Amino acid sequence: MNDFIFYAKSPYDIAKEFVEKIKQKRKMLKISQVQLATKSGVSLGSIKRFESKHEISLSSLIKILIALNLEKDFENLFMQKTYNSIDEVINGQL
Repeated sequence: MNDFIFYAKSPYDIAKEFVEKIKQKRKMLKISQVQLATKSGVSLGSIKRFESKHEISLSSLIKILIALNLEKDFENLFMQKTYNSIDEVINGQL
């Protein structure tokens, strides 16, 4: 039996895409890294490291998400859809 599992994206690729989406949101809101540091309570160095090397603690990430009003997206990350009928499943409705 082959135990090898093929993943289309590496952890680095996933982290890079995740960080880019957060960075795009910051820029869309016209918030500089310095302003984000002040608003979130996360050090400027941590924000720079997050955006360049994709490294950050979970608590700092949550502070950044709150500062950018993305906490609901994070909370919904693992929400499982529930369906009331087969029609909802077929149509992709919630």
